[in-house]
Amino acid sequence: MLSVEPIKAYTDNYIWLVSTNEGSIVVDPGESTEILNLIDTNEIDLKGVLITHHHYDHTNGLLDLTNKMNLEVYGPEKIEGINNIVNESDKFSLIGINFEVIEIPGHTLDHLAFYSSNNEDPILFCGDTLFAGGCGRVFEGTFEQMFMSLKKISKYPKETKVFCGHEYTLSNLKFALEVDKDNKDLENEYNNIEKLISSDVPSLPTNLNKELKLNPFLRCHDIDIKNKVIEKFDIIDDELQIFTALRKWKDNF
Repeated sequence: MLSVEPIKAYTDNYIWLVSTNEGSIVVDPGESTEILNLIDTNEIDLKGVLITHHHYDHTNGLLDLTNKMNLEVYGPEKIEGINNIVNESDKFSLIGINFEVIEIPGHTLDHLAFYSSNNEDPILFCGDTLFAGGCGRVFEGTFEQMFMSLKKISKYPKETKVFCGHEYTLSNLKFALEVDKDNKDLENEYNNIEKLISSDVPSLPTNLNKELKLNPFLRCHDIDIKNKVIEKFDIIDDELQIFTALRKWKDNF
């Protein structure tokens, strides 16, 4: 039996604690204090770590963990503490979970996602690339890289549970409603998420099926999204240009 629990960090980060009967791993340990507290109080057998990208709020607790425990750490190159550098299509197993590595540059050049079919209950840890209702900022890569990374993620099974790195859902949906004002499904989702957040309940995980229907960054082919963006920015009908304009709009929203 697999469980995934959120550990809150900083203002809005999530560290994911993944457990099976073979032990536990954490994804993107931006801090170590709460992880170590949980290990002590719940007798958690931490076996490994997954790192999606190099930003400090996803890696800052890593060395503290590796200095205290013997851990298998998987992630991109050039990050201190990683002892298993992985790349596109690499496969490995941790705590009985078979993972596939997906390279998804855009937010950063080294960004990875980790996917598992998990006995037909698929899961995806995608850091700061795909968010519930949105996508990450383009810092190091290009808009085309981010666009293609999201396309790549979109091809995985629709039932895939998506565990991203931040609690941005409400602000993302607010922007999505600005783009797609008459979308009743978006409005209902916003109201549902607002209730969760007001009760201090995480809005994640999301799933690909929901994101393909609601997330404007996955709907650059959609006539309502296209018309709105083309009219606002006076651009041609091209998915990449629409995505780029949409991401720049969100940057200043």
